[in-house]
Amino acid sequence: MPTESSPTILVVEDDPTIRNLILTTLDTQGFRHLSESTGRGAIAASASSAPDVVLLDLGLPDIDGIEVVRAIRSWSQMPIIVVSARSEDADKIGALDAGADDYLTKPFSVGELLARIRTTLRRLNYQSPAQGQEPSIFQNGDLRIDYTAGIAYLGDGELHLTPIEYKLLCLLSHNVDKVLTHSFILHEVWGNNHQADLASLRVFMGTLRKKIEPDPVHPRYIQTHIGVGYRMMRVADE
Repeated sequence: MPTESSPTILVVEDDPTIRNLILTTLDTQGFRHLSESTGRGAIAASASSAPDVVLLDLGLPDIDGIEVVRAIRSWSQMPIIVVSARSEDADKIGALDAGADDYLTKPFSVGELLARIRTTLRRLNYQSPAQGQEPSIFQNGDLRIDYTAGIAYLGDGELHLTPIEYKLLCLLSHNVDKVLTHSFILHEVWGNNHQADLASLRVFMGTLRKKIEPDPVHPRYIQTHIGVGYRMMRVADE
């Protein structure tokens, strides 16, 4: 049963059948929860209740879910997991570019939904495993990561990264010049190496590149090894 210390999940879903399924699942797993069926209600509940995680459908009756993401991101970095029937990469990229942290496509299994929630909650407290042995500041060309503060910079500007983007960047930075396989990255970031998550990895890597690469078509920092994985390249100081 939920307790006062249990994380609070805001469920934003206008389909009562799906909403009730999610709420019942959260009850059985000991999560506290709130629910809304409209975008404007979601924005108001996020502001007034400050939930730990938002589960957000995109097809809402009043405003599109992506507008809800943008509204919340204008004042908060609370984790937002999109749960939507829209399965095209363009929809995923649009939601992630707006500031969503993860994207789960309907129909979904209850087990996968819970895994995404648990992984998101763990990422809130992510610390590099080698933090005590390595410098707290990572510098590579114009890219700088302050591991202690949990902030990344490009030149003099702060990078506005989602939790997944930041964890990907930290993972790559701790393994400069090493090729990290897809399965290794998926295990470290998502907690599993299920083949279906490769599409999500590619989308997140694409949004990360847009934020750190001067020319994403000709990457300077992150190199793709087709069919294998990714590598952060060492950039010479200018």
